Amino acid sequence: MGAQAPALLLPLLAQWLLRAAPAPAPAPLTLPLRVAAPTPGPGTPAAPRAAPHADGLALALEPAGGAANFLAMVDNLQGDSGRGYYLEMLIGTPPQKLQILVDTGSSNFAVAGAPHSYVDSYFDAERSSTYHSKGFDVTVKYTQGSWTGFVGEDVVTIPKGFNSSFLVNIATIFESENFFLPGIKWNGILGLAYAALAKPSSSLETFFDSLVAQAKIPDVFSMQMCGAGLPVAGSGTNGGSLVLGGIEPSLYKGDIWYTPIKEEWYYQIEILKLEIGGQSLNLDCREYNADKAIVDSGTTLLRLPQKVFNAVVEAVARTSLLYIQPMMGAGLNYECYRFGISPSTNALVIGATVMEGFYVIFDRARKRVGFAASPCAETAGAPVSEISGPFSTDDVASNCVPALPLNEPILWIVSYTLMSVCGIILLILIILLLLPFRCRHLPRDPEVVNDESSLVRHRWK
Repeated sequence: MGAQAPALLLPLLAQWLLRAAPAPAPAPLTLPLRVAAPTPGPGTPAAPRAAPHADGLALALEPAGGAANFLAMVDNLQGDSGRGYYLEMLIGTPPQKLQILVDTGSSNFAVAGAPHSYVDSYFDAERSSTYHSKGFDVTVKYTQGSWTGFVGEDVVTIPKGFNSSFLVNIATIFESENFFLPGIKWNGILGLAYAALAKPSSSLETFFDSLVAQAKIPDVFSMQMCGAGLPVAGSGTNGGSLVLGGIEPSLYKGDIWYTPIKEEWYYQIEILKLEIGGQSLNLDCREYNADKAIVDSGTTLLRLPQKVFNAVVEAVARTSLLYIQPMMGAGLNYECYRFGISPSTNALVIGATVMEGFYVIFDRARKRVGFAASPCAETAGAPVSEISGPFSTDDVASNCVPALPLNEPILWIVSYTLMSVCGIILLILIILLLLPFRCRHLPRDPEVVNDESSLVRHRWK
């Protein structure tokens, strides 16, 4: 069956991959992915191309109804992989302008709701006549940092792309730890993952779900981040585009290759293997997906499970490859670099460093993530990334995704069920304990046999 399962090969010739020897050689690092079955157009063979009307995606610049204009969304992002890419939004009435970090690895929409030393502005809910509190707080924890905020709802406008406002759930942050950091230029976060990750529960409708329902746009969005080959901590910012509702054809070249979404919480995909300098690490493919492999714009680096990371470091040393990112710092008159891959305890994360090499499509309607070559992913006129395939998967297991751990909503259900069962059992025990005392004060029935071996009396001996 392996030979019949096409796969997607992403040679990541991105800015964080520099080769010591200039001679032509295999791609420094490749991440083969399982390919989603393409939908052929009438009279055409199956192919990975995202042809109009063949993949269920909105390729027109203005979807039906005119609520969105994809062309206007081009270059609506600013930022870099080190500090994130952010989008301008207008929140409340009268509108308050904020810069919002785009994060495909979480699901809550939250903004600074009070002054903070690291943010230049915040959302003042008391100034908005359209803000309504929902009466409860929420706490969200990330790999780095956390925040707590009041949950409410208000109208939001995205100036670049939409001609109307939308009512959405929003958390106003009043307390945080290591969330707002020095040097950031955003003051809120837009979680674009599935509702299963929303806090305090999946019943809190996410920003994108609200947008899809109210703007009548397809359940698809796409991202282009144009920081490939540029410093991750300079004083300036790079451009990018977040297209909410579909795909903008001017933001990619060639074909779009799709890989299936394995589980709808994070954008979890399946990694088949990992190669360094054309040589496979020869690990069980389940190691690459332990306990999940996700696409997350809110994470800077390519994060690898510890065992995979150790194997990569050994391979890098063996092949004389350097996986580094250019850095800039105040007062430095020399070039500085950092390792562009880091270890992870619970996931393989394709972060912004890798995503900058591609135009990435999150096709929620068809449960797949697409990758295409990005015109802005170039250094000195040469592309820093490429996509090739399909290739044989005879040497790959039919399923590289380990059994999924219970996600938090399921854990909550299980916890509440166990608590209810324990409460019922405790109530029964209390009744049984009190019952003998109540019986002692009842008048004796002369016809009732005083049986010393009865269960109730036996328990009190």
